[in-house]
Amino acid sequence: EVQLVESGGGLVQPGGSLRLSCAASGFTFNSAYMTWARQSPGKELEWVSSIASSGRDPWYTASVKGRFTNSRDNSKNTLYLQMNSLKTEDTAVYYCVKGLWSGADSSPRGQGTQVTVSS
Repeated sequence: EVQLVESGGGLVQPGGSLRLSCAASGFTFNSAYMTWARQSPGKELEWVSSIASSGRDPWYTASVKGRFTNSRDNSKNTLYLQMNSLKTEDTAVYYCVKGLWSGADSSPRGQGTQVTVSS
């Protein structure tokens, strides 16, 4: 059974940083593309970033490029999202998703971790 457990969310001021983690189990993590997605109140799930199994050359949605870094440690079956220069519009529940983005119904994904950017 695929299990994805996100952690690391919290309340941070604009301009601050957070690092999210996603612990994966139940599948061959080092062979899987992985994706970060987020959902803001009243909005659909949106794609943030994806990364290949090798960890090379992750790609990002335009609004986070240059601020967020998607990475993985295949020895620990863990996916990371380093978020810097956070903005109020980054407030959302962040999810890790096994595989590539396939729309607002992308799955399987974890339970999510809340990120709130506010002064």
